[in-house]
Amino acid sequence: MIVVPAGSFIMGADSRYKYEGPAHPVTIPKAFAIGRFEVTFDQWLACVEDGGCAKDPDDHKWGKGIHPVINVSWAEAVGYTEWLSKKTGFVYRLPTEAEWEYVARGGTTTAYSWGDKPGRDRANCRNCSGEIPHRTFPVGSFEPNPFGLFDVHGNVWEWVQDCWNANHTEAPTDGSARLSGNCMLRVTRSGSWYYVNTNLRSAYRSKYPAKAFSYGIGIRVLRELP
Repeated sequence: MIVVPAGSFIMGADSRYKYEGPAHPVTIPKAFAIGRFEVTFDQWLACVEDGGCAKDPDDHKWGKGIHPVINVSWAEAVGYTEWLSKKTGFVYRLPTEAEWEYVARGGTTTAYSWGDKPGRDRANCRNCSGEIPHRTFPVGSFEPNPFGLFDVHGNVWEWVQDCWNANHTEAPTDGSARLSGNCMLRVTRSGSWYYVNTNLRSAYRSKYPAKAFSYGIGIRVLRELP
């Protein structure tokens, strides 16, 4: 985990991507800790072995170990954080959408945490390098962002707490989760190995049915601090 300080940033973007606007100021009122990496199969299977998680997810023969866990629904992801909380005595949960974008940007205002251009070989996505990957990569395969987090752009989408809303109109400005809207759908962030590099931008938003799971969606966990 990495401790992220409190702070303010501009969330979203006024761009041609209709789901991202309006850009608006958000203040994160207190520090929190968040995973440096997406949760791995090794970490998830520790929950399975302990009886806290029921599902042993399919890895599509790409490898378990330190590959990001995939094929877990939003509710299963929440269940994993509840197990972690019970096991450790700390409060673990999914990040809110605002917290996620705050840490993904890492203090930057550019399209990606490394700049405005997608570049080459900076992340795992369909057109991020010379070859289409067709799979997840082990976590930490690329350089971290300025906050020290890995894979906030690409590899797998990450579930966050928030219900889906088509834009940021009337979104909270205090970093809290937006729990109104279509809660049958939950927000996912970061892009994935399956999608193109425009989906990896810090402001890019997507949605997925909360009851469903995918080989392109995983999780990152947040720990609240006293």
